[in-house]
Amino acid sequence: MSRGTHRETHRSARGGWLRAAVLGANDGIVSTASLIMGVAASGAPRGAILVAGTAALVAGAMSMAAGEYVSVSSQADAEAADLATERHELATDPAYELDELAGLYRARGVDPATARAVAEQLTAHDALAAHAREELNISDQTAARPITAAIASAAMFTAGAAPTLMFAALLSQAWIIMGEAIGSLACLALLGWVGAVTGGAPALRPVGRVTFWGAAAMALTAGIGRLLGTAV
Repeated sequence: MSRGTHRETHRSARGGWLRAAVLGANDGIVSTASLIMGVAASGAPRGAILVAGTAALVAGAMSMAAGEYVSVSSQADAEAADLATERHELATDPAYELDELAGLYRARGVDPATARAVAEQLTAHDALAAHAREELNISDQTAARPITAAIASAAMFTAGAAPTLMFAALLSQAWIIMGEAIGSLACLALLGWVGAVTGGAPALRPVGRVTFWGAAAMALTAGIGRLLGTAV
Protein backbone atom coordinates (compact mmCIF):
# COMPACT_ATOMS: atom_id res chain seq x y z
CA MET A 1 0.00 0.00 0.00
CA SER A 2 1.39 3.40 -0.95
CA ARG A 3 1.84 6.08 1.66
CA GLY A 4 -0.55 8.35 -0.25
CA THR A 5 -3.49 5.98 0.20
CA HIS A 6 -2.80 4.88 3.75
CA ARG A 7 -5.54 5.78 6.22
CA GLU A 8 -5.72 5.09 9.94
CA THR A 9 -8.83 5.03 12.11
CA HIS A 10 -8.47 5.18 15.89
CA ARG A 11 -11.73 4.37 17.64
CA SER A 12 -10.45 5.36 21.08
CA ALA A 13 -10.90 9.01 20.03
CA ARG A 14 -14.63 8.39 20.07
CA GLY A 15 -14.66 7.37 23.72
CA GLY A 16 -15.83 10.67 25.20
CA TRP A 17 -18.82 11.43 22.99
CA LEU A 18 -19.71 7.75 22.60
CA ARG A 19 -19.93 7.29 26.36
CA ALA A 20 -22.14 10.38 26.74
CA ALA A 21 -24.41 9.33 23.87
CA VAL A 22 -24.88 5.78 25.15
CA LEU A 23 -25.42 6.99 28.72
CA GLY A 24 -28.06 9.52 27.69
CA ALA A 25 -30.01 7.17 25.43
CA ASN A 26 -29.77 4.27 27.90
CA ASP A 27 -31.03 6.46 30.74
CA GLY A 28 -33.90 7.68 28.57
CA ILE A 29 -35.02 4.15 27.72
CA VAL A 30 -34.60 2.58 31.15
CA SER A 31 -35.98 5.36 33.36
CA THR A 32 -38.98 6.21 31.19
CA ALA A 33 -39.92 2.62 30.40
CA SER A 34 -39.55 1.62 34.06
CA LEU A 35 -41.79 4.46 35.21
CA ILE A 36 -44.40 3.66 32.58
CA MET A 37 -44.41 0.00 33.56
CA GLY A 38 -44.62 0.83 37.25
CA VAL A 39 -47.61 3.13 36.74
CA ALA A 40 -49.28 0.64 34.39
CA ALA A 41 -48.74 -2.21 36.85
CA SER A 42 -50.52 -0.21 39.54
CA GLY A 43 -53.70 -0.35 37.44
CA ALA A 44 -53.69 3.31 36.41
CA PRO A 45 -55.65 4.29 33.28
CA ARG A 46 -53.91 5.06 29.98
CA GLY A 47 -54.19 8.82 30.50
CA ALA A 48 -52.28 8.65 33.75
CA ILE A 49 -49.68 6.39 32.19
CA LEU A 50 -49.08 8.82 29.32
CA VAL A 51 -48.90 11.80 31.66
CA ALA A 52 -46.33 9.99 33.81
CA GLY A 53 -44.33 8.96 30.76
CA THR A 54 -44.34 12.46 29.28
CA ALA A 55 -43.34 13.97 32.60
CA ALA A 56 -40.51 11.44 32.88
CA LEU A 57 -39.26 12.34 29.40
CA VAL A 58 -39.30 16.10 30.00
CA ALA A 59 -37.94 15.94 33.53
CA GLY A 60 -35.26 13.44 32.59
CA ALA A 61 -34.08 15.43 29.58
CA MET A 62 -33.89 18.63 31.64
CA SER A 63 -32.13 16.82 34.47
CA MET A 64 -29.56 15.37 32.09
CA ALA A 65 -29.00 18.78 30.50
CA ALA A 66 -28.67 20.56 33.84
CA GLY A 67 -26.41 17.91 35.34
CA GLU A 68 -24.16 17.81 32.29
CA TYR A 69 -24.01 21.61 32.11
CA VAL A 70 -23.08 21.96 35.79
CA SER A 71 -20.44 19.22 35.73
CA VAL A 72 -18.84 20.32 32.46
CA SER A 73 -18.96 23.96 33.60
CA SER A 74 -16.99 22.94 36.69
CA GLN A 75 -14.44 21.30 34.41
CA ALA A 76 -14.34 24.44 32.22
CA ASP A 77 -13.78 26.62 35.31
CA ALA A 78 -10.91 24.39 36.43
CA GLU A 79 -9.36 24.52 32.95
CA ALA A 80 -9.67 28.31 32.84
CA ALA A 81 -7.99 28.61 36.25
CA ASP A 82 -5.14 26.34 35.15
CA LEU A 83 -4.67 28.31 31.95
CA ALA A 84 -4.62 31.59 33.89
CA THR A 85 -1.93 30.18 36.18
CA GLU A 86 0.09 28.96 33.21
CA ARG A 87 -0.25 32.32 31.45
CA HIS A 88 1.06 34.10 34.57
CA GLU A 89 4.00 31.70 34.89
CA LEU A 90 4.92 32.18 31.23
CA ALA A 91 4.89 35.95 31.70
CA THR A 92 6.90 35.98 34.94
CA ASP A 93 9.40 33.13 34.40
CA PRO A 94 9.60 32.14 30.72
CA ALA A 95 13.02 30.50 31.08
CA TYR A 96 11.77 28.06 33.70
CA GLU A 97 8.70 27.28 31.61
CA LEU A 98 10.88 26.57 28.59
CA ASP A 99 13.00 24.17 30.65
CA GLU A 100 9.84 22.54 31.97
CA LEU A 101 8.46 21.97 28.47
CA ALA A 102 11.74 20.50 27.28
CA GLY A 103 11.74 18.24 30.33
CA LEU A 104 8.32 16.88 29.40
CA TYR A 105 9.65 15.79 26.03
CA ARG A 106 12.77 14.27 27.58
CA ALA A 107 10.56 12.27 29.94
CA ARG A 108 8.84 10.81 26.87
CA GLY A 109 12.12 9.55 25.45
CA VAL A 110 13.21 12.46 23.24
CA ASP A 111 16.94 13.16 23.37
CA PRO A 112 17.86 16.39 25.22
CA ALA A 113 18.96 18.37 22.18
CA THR A 114 15.86 17.56 20.17
CA ALA A 115 13.60 18.13 23.19
CA ARG A 116 15.11 21.58 23.69
CA ALA A 117 14.75 22.45 20.01
CA VAL A 118 11.11 21.34 19.90
CA ALA A 119 10.32 23.25 23.10
CA GLU A 120 11.87 26.41 21.69
CA GLN A 121 9.99 26.15 18.40
CA LEU A 122 6.63 25.50 20.07
CA THR A 123 7.22 28.29 22.56
CA ALA A 124 7.95 30.72 19.74
CA HIS A 125 4.81 29.62 17.90
CA ASP A 126 2.33 29.56 20.84
CA ALA A 127 3.76 29.01 24.30
CA LEU A 128 0.44 28.84 26.12
CA ALA A 129 -1.04 26.30 23.69
CA ALA A 130 2.08 24.13 23.98
CA HIS A 131 1.96 24.09 27.79
CA ALA A 132 -1.80 23.60 27.82
CA ARG A 133 -1.49 20.57 25.57
CA GLU A 134 1.64 18.97 27.00
CA GLU A 135 1.40 19.91 30.68
CA LEU A 136 -2.35 20.30 31.31
CA ASN A 137 -3.75 17.95 28.63
CA ILE A 138 -6.02 20.72 27.33
CA SER A 139 -6.55 21.22 23.60
CA ASP A 140 -9.27 22.42 21.25
CA GLN A 141 -10.48 18.83 20.90
CA THR A 142 -10.63 18.09 24.63
CA ALA A 143 -11.69 21.47 26.04
CA ALA A 144 -14.90 21.45 28.08
CA ARG A 145 -17.99 22.79 26.27
CA PRO A 146 -20.88 22.99 28.75
CA ILE A 147 -23.65 24.10 26.37
CA THR A 148 -22.78 21.49 23.75
CA ALA A 149 -22.66 18.78 26.41
CA ALA A 150 -26.02 19.85 27.86
CA ILE A 151 -27.78 19.89 24.49
CA ALA A 152 -26.30 16.55 23.46
CA SER A 153 -27.29 14.86 26.73
CA ALA A 154 -30.86 16.16 26.58
CA ALA A 155 -31.19 15.15 22.93
CA MET A 156 -29.91 11.61 23.52
CA PHE A 157 -32.14 11.15 26.57
CA THR A 158 -35.13 12.28 24.52
CA ALA A 159 -34.18 9.96 21.64
CA GLY A 160 -34.09 7.05 24.07
CA ALA A 161 -37.29 7.93 25.93
CA ALA A 162 -39.46 8.76 22.90
CA PRO A 163 -39.94 5.15 21.68
CA THR A 164 -40.96 3.98 25.15
CA LEU A 165 -43.63 6.68 25.29
CA MET A 166 -44.78 5.71 21.79
CA PHE A 167 -45.23 2.09 22.88
CA ALA A 168 -47.47 3.20 25.75
CA ALA A 169 -49.55 5.37 23.41
CA LEU A 170 -50.05 2.73 20.70
CA LEU A 171 -50.43 -0.52 22.65
CA SER A 172 -53.76 -1.62 24.05
CA GLN A 173 -54.20 -1.29 27.78
CA ALA A 174 -53.87 -5.05 28.28
CA TRP A 175 -50.56 -5.17 26.43
CA ILE A 176 -48.84 -2.07 27.77
CA ILE A 177 -46.67 -3.82 30.35
CA MET A 178 -45.60 -6.74 28.15
CA GLY A 179 -45.24 -4.64 25.00
CA GLU A 180 -43.33 -1.94 26.84
CA ALA A 181 -40.90 -4.50 28.23
CA ILE A 182 -40.30 -6.20 24.86
CA GLY A 183 -40.02 -2.97 22.89
CA SER A 184 -37.76 -1.25 25.41
CA LEU A 185 -35.46 -4.25 25.74
CA ALA A 186 -35.21 -4.39 21.95
CA CYS A 187 -34.22 -0.70 21.94
CA LEU A 188 -31.63 -1.37 24.62
CA ALA A 189 -30.19 -4.30 22.67
CA LEU A 190 -29.99 -2.12 19.56
CA LEU A 191 -28.29 0.63 21.58
CA GLY A 192 -25.75 -1.83 22.95
CA TRP A 193 -25.04 -3.15 19.46
CA VAL A 194 -24.64 0.32 17.95
CA GLY A 195 -22.31 1.38 20.78
CA ALA A 196 -20.20 -1.76 20.37
CA VAL A 197 -19.94 -1.45 16.58
CA THR A 198 -19.13 2.26 16.79
CA GLY A 199 -16.44 1.58 19.35
CA GLY A 200 -15.06 -1.38 17.41
CA ALA A 201 -15.80 -3.92 20.16
CA PRO A 202 -17.55 -7.32 20.01
CA ALA A 203 -21.29 -6.79 20.39
CA LEU A 204 -22.35 -9.73 22.56
CA ARG A 205 -21.15 -8.48 25.92
CA PRO A 206 -22.41 -4.85 25.57
CA VAL A 207 -25.81 -6.07 24.37
CA GLY A 208 -26.14 -8.54 27.22
CA ARG A 209 -24.98 -6.00 29.78
CA VAL A 210 -27.38 -3.25 28.78
CA THR A 211 -30.41 -5.55 28.42
CA PHE A 212 -29.77 -7.28 31.76
CA TRP A 213 -29.69 -4.07 33.78
CA GLY A 214 -32.61 -2.62 31.85
CA ALA A 215 -34.70 -5.73 32.48
CA ALA A 216 -33.80 -5.64 36.18
CA ALA A 217 -34.88 -2.00 36.52
CA MET A 218 -38.16 -2.57 34.68
CA ALA A 219 -39.00 -5.71 36.65
CA LEU A 220 -38.30 -4.01 39.98
CA THR A 221 -40.37 -0.93 39.13
CA ALA A 222 -43.25 -2.99 37.75
CA GLY A 223 -43.22 -5.13 40.89
CA ILE A 224 -43.36 -2.07 43.13
CA GLY A 225 -46.20 -0.62 41.05
CA ARG A 226 -48.15 -3.88 41.33
CA LEU A 227 -47.66 -4.02 45.10
CA LEU A 228 -48.64 -0.40 45.65
CA GLY A 229 -51.62 -0.69 43.30
CA THR A 230 -52.87 -3.73 45.19
CA ALA A 231 -52.36 -2.03 48.54
CA VAL A 232 -54.25 1.08 47.47
